[in-house]
Amino acid sequence: MIKRATIVVLDSLGVGELPDAADYGDKGADTLGHIFKEYPSLCIPNLRSLGFCNPQGAACGKFAVDQPLGSFGKLKELSKGKDTITGHWEIAGLCVQTPFKTYPEGFPLACIEAFEQAIGRKTLGNCTASGTVIIEELGAEHESTGKPIVYTSADSVFQIAANTDVIPLEELYRICGIAREMLVGEWSCGRVIARPYVLENGKRTRTSDRRDYAVSPPELTMLDHIADMGKETYAVGKISDIFNGQGISQAIHTKDNMDGVDQTIKALGMDFEGLIFTNLVDFDSKYGHRRDPEGYGKAIEEFDGRLPEIMAAMKDSDALILCADHGNDPTHSGWDHTREHVPVVIYGAGIKAGADLGVRDSFADIGATVCEMLRAKTTAVGTSFLSEITK
Repeated sequence: MIKRATIVVLDSLGVGELPDAADYGDKGADTLGHIFKEYPSLCIPNLRSLGFCNPQGAACGKFAVDQPLGSFGKLKELSKGKDTITGHWEIAGLCVQTPFKTYPEGFPLACIEAFEQAIGRKTLGNCTASGTVIIEELGAEHESTGKPIVYTSADSVFQIAANTDVIPLEELYRICGIAREMLVGEWSCGRVIARPYVLENGKRTRTSDRRDYAVSPPELTMLDHIADMGKETYAVGKISDIFNGQGISQAIHTKDNMDGVDQTIKALGMDFEGLIFTNLVDFDSKYGHRRDPEGYGKAIEEFDGRLPEIMAAMKDSDALILCADHGNDPTHSGWDHTREHVPVVIYGAGIKAGADLGVRDSFADIGATVCEMLRAKTTAVGTSFLSEITK
């Protein structure tokens, strides 16, 4: 009997365009396939052994194995969008039919003026930009004036960047909280993101103290159903931020992917029933958005090297689920997410080896499956595949 599920979201590791990708400007996108193409020495034997390259129609299929250790498949996105919140909420059984409002031309002047009045500072930017680029373009002015840098992207985000020697971290968090309270209704926005950075030896580097301020899910999710049973919902990385703490019993923030792996292994060593839900954001934030296929590939290799540790920490009553929340093809134009299928691989002592789930209709099938595993109330959307993968 499975008593605990561990979901590890390899943030943005999509496996090929969705049928409606062209509607989002993402025709031809294939995050993992193009990483293999641009970084041909990519070596991920542990992921391959689980069946990560086996899903039907995936361009990485030539690296499939004949006898994978896990069950595998790929999932379509039922929701409208390709952002972090939408992807994670759908994994947890909530379909977003109305996309979060975006601001490709920047936020309305009245919004920015109201925000400036509320925080007692003028701002810089208010445009669509790459986070690493805009701190170079506006960093010197920010550092001399104390004005925080505000920017957005193709996602529904209000990002605030600041040098922590100019605006201390707690003050940055405070003004992000003010923005979160304001960005509703006419100025609705999915997430406010604190983007602290430091200036050392003439180089501006973002720190690991990022903080996301999301809206709460409008309906109950997998997390609520599991928590309502009195079972643990242990969130690692930015999971708690994405769900605004709803349905989370314990939250651990992390500084990078490897810290996320460490914290996941630590949780696996604890004795509790329920869910461990981990997000590994570096794939997306450090390599996808920065259009760095080689760096992305090396990050996958680094995770692959830690997989045996995760597997060794599992009990016989554990199930491990690897998936993604959207794509972020590092060879695509621009610097934003891409509308793609996501992989799903399931492994554990009670999980069949080599079961092919095909192409599923929704990310929410993961949430539905986890709820059935843990004997929790089912999610609003999603179809469980538990009977197809259990021995």
